[in-house]
Amino acid sequence: MVTLHAQRSSGCETDIVSGGRFEFGANWRAFLKSVDESRIRQVEASLQEMLDIPHLQSMRILDVGCGSGLFSLAARRLGATVHSFDFDPAAVAAAEELKLRFAPGDALWTIETGSALDRRYLGRLGEFDVVYAFGVLHHTGAMWESLENMIPLVKPGGKLFVSIYNDQGKASRRWWWIKRAYNRLAPPLRFLVLWPSAFCLWWRPMLKDFLLLRPFRTWRGYQRHRGMSAWHDLVDWVGGFPFEVAKPEQVFDFYRRRGFSLERLVTCGGSFGCNQFVFRKHE
Repeated sequence: MVTLHAQRSSGCETDIVSGGRFEFGANWRAFLKSVDESRIRQVEASLQEMLDIPHLQSMRILDVGCGSGLFSLAARRLGATVHSFDFDPAAVAAAEELKLRFAPGDALWTIETGSALDRRYLGRLGEFDVVYAFGVLHHTGAMWESLENMIPLVKPGGKLFVSIYNDQGKASRRWWWIKRAYNRLAPPLRFLVLWPSAFCLWWRPMLKDFLLLRPFRTWRGYQRHRGMSAWHDLVDWVGGFPFEVAKPEQVFDFYRRRGFSLERLVTCGGSFGCNQFVFRKHE
């Protein structure tokens, strides 16, 4: 009998081989080499700031599409009981590796393979004080369905922290084709898309740094951005596929009509990044 875990893993791997999905998990596993105490503390601070909570003691947190597991680890260190899942088995392996390094044997942090589109799986998880889905749901291939699926997971009075790629109109459509092309190329040829994209995204900050006599300062200081890595975020951006976008007001209206109020909004200023939302579910 084929297990549900094997079916999910097979589905993800089939999508990757066919060029329909980026190897998110492989990129996260490479990122793990750079994770240290400094990055973890930065992630803890970003969670406290966005959620406006000094600690997460006695809270249950769900990390949807956990990737490397770094934010799960930060939430756990802030006192939460954490459940992490990801559709990509390589991401699950990355999170398990991170846990083994920094929280071995921690019974209050569980990690599983699962999908934000699998309502049967989600229905078994129960309700959480915080549902965290950062930069994930726009990569499911069914963004609005996955946004809907988050609603039952948030307990009354709980918080939903989501980030969704900003809709730039024609520019977003161009990026869709770029990302599709990247994933359809054989891995040895992907530099043909990656390096021109890197130039497009980074030439302005690089030039500014050189003119101010501080070469590569923005690149080196990228770690201050939620503890992330400039290189791995670049690869994730160029390769991240499936790819969907939304205007901030669309996400706001979607959850307002479903019984949520907006507590915090951080936009990307009309650029290609993510808009971040913290909603509270009405009691």
